[in-house]
Amino acid sequence: MSFFAVLFALMIEQLRPLPRDNWVHDNLISWVGWTGRHFDAGRDHHAWVVWGVAVLTPSLAAALVYHLLVWQHAALGLAFDVVILYLTLGFRQFSHFFTDIRKSIDEGDEPNARRRLAEWCHLDASELPRSEFLRHVIEHSLLAAHRHVFGVFFWFVVLSTFGLGPAGAVLYRMAEFASRYWAFKSRVLGAPANDRLMQISQRLFAWIDHLPSRLTAFGFAVVGNFEEAINGWRRDASLWKHDNEGVLLAAAAGAVGVQLGGAAAPGVTPDRSRTFESAASPDDTGALGSTAGMAPQTGHLDSVVGLVWRSVVLWMLLLALLTLANLIG
Repeated sequence: MSFFAVLFALMIEQLRPLPRDNWVHDNLISWVGWTGRHFDAGRDHHAWVVWGVAVLTPSLAAALVYHLLVWQHAALGLAFDVVILYLTLGFRQFSHFFTDIRKSIDEGDEPNARRRLAEWCHLDASELPRSEFLRHVIEHSLLAAHRHVFGVFFWFVVLSTFGLGPAGAVLYRMAEFASRYWAFKSRVLGAPANDRLMQISQRLFAWIDHLPSRLTAFGFAVVGNFEEAINGWRRDASLWKHDNEGVLLAAAAGAVGVQLGGAAAPGVTPDRSRTFESAASPDDTGALGSTAGMAPQTGHLDSVVGLVWRSVVLWMLLLALLTLANLIG
């Protein structure tokens, strides 16, 4: 049933995507903000309470509703899975930025493309060298694809296997959103926030994302240049400050054959002061602080799109085989 739920959700999302400014995102902001205002009194243990209420409560509620619906009829449970996946999983939740950037580049309007990247990543892209600008587009697109598609997919399948319905999709999406929300509120908006809450939300999401990020990286290796992807994973993952991002981007860079990273730019995530911290030499990677491969070009944007879609097909085929084996067994 997991296969059909994911398939239907992806099909509906392609045909009728959520608008850019949608009620789901607005309610997420309201919910996470409400938990902080009502449960955070500034002490360390309050941070755990806030995270539990913000992330675990919706996940448990989704599991409970799923069980109540399945108790009535299995089709209701499937419909609920599809609805929750439609709201939590999909390319259209981030692809409008990527599409606008690529369209602007194709039309020769690079200043607009840089403005769109700055809006998306919350960084100043106006003075970046062109190769660094393209690197940021590729890196952020890969991370967004993982966090909006593959990460949700993996956790949905895992917890659905244990009869919890869409609880895994809600858990991953809420944990990812909470980790971004508190960092954005503190560093970008300048609003006061509990530092312990930021640390805990980011650490817990890193734990939750540990296995999915590596499975996504492995998928990139399978559908791309396998040998170079694995070599990049082993050699270059430590270039990134955050382990999960490093594994994912290093494998993708090898799979496509593109240089990612670089010391000139501040990083692909708002909470990072430097993209790289290692002392890699040019002889090892071809560019200081970068993975091996060609310097980023506009053609690599199409290569990244192909890599992501082939990975989706790979994991859907594996899920279909598991579903078929379960039905036959």
